[in-house]
Amino acid sequence: MNVFSYSTLTLIAAGLGILLLLRIFTRPIKRIFKFILHAVFGFLLLFLVNYFGASIGVYLEPTLVNCLVSGFIGIPGVLILLAFHYLL
Repeated sequence: MNVFSYSTLTLIAAGLGILLLLRIFTRPIKRIFKFILHAVFGFLLLFLVNYFGASIGVYLEPTLVNCLVSGFIGIPGVLILLAFHYLL
């Protein structure tokens, strides 16, 4: 093999290495972004339930557990909290 083929193979290997590193590091970023999005919508829904639901008697106390559930699970978490609050 001549020098040209070694440099070509080096460029191909470097390109594949960069693509592999990008793939490895973008997955955690996507998960973090998804968690932040769920948390924002969960807290927003918790606020809206308390703001608009107070007039009809629907209220979730902003305790640590309620904030964590709405932050981690998001909108389904707030719905689960409402179901537990009014069914139990």
